[in-house]
Amino acid sequence: MTWRAPEITRTTEPYAADERPMLEGWLDWHRDTLLHKCAGLTAEQLKTPSVEPSTLTLLGLVRHMAAVERWWFRLRAAGQDVPALYEDPEDPDADFNDYADADAEADFATFTAEVTAARAAVADLPLEHVFPRTRRDGKGDKMSLRWVYLHMIEEYARHNGHADLIRERIDGVTGD
Repeated sequence: MTWRAPEITRTTEPYAADERPMLEGWLDWHRDTLLHKCAGLTAEQLKTPSVEPSTLTLLGLVRHMAAVERWWFRLRAAGQDVPALYEDPEDPDADFNDYADADAEADFATFTAEVTAARAAVADLPLEHVFPRTRRDGKGDKMSLRWVYLHMIEEYARHNGHADLIRERIDGVTGD
């Protein structure tokens, strides 16, 4: 039997709530949207690139967002000592590029586990929680968990637009 990306029922974001539930609700909606764009596709379809010369695939997006979840919530905001995902010193975009031999089912499980771990890592931290930010120029400043939530919503929104176009190319499916 051929594995297919599971169907998903998206969580509806709250229409009226305090800030934290609103941010979490929108982030969950975008997380679910990425999986919704993949639903029903085979591993091979998930590995279909958008258009040449791009290597962008739906599976690459799932892998990338799992890595981003770990990076921002667990490594940065919560300060957990866990290794980065899909890291390759020779290819900083290995999460996107190294998909030919990837196990889509395992990568989807990793994504789900990272979302669960991300939620747990910051569950007891206030939105005002700050942590050091080291910039590429060597100068540091601080950033807040609130910034991480907003950035993650933006990151998913951008990549969900990519997912829309890739899915349409694969089988013509469109929609939100």
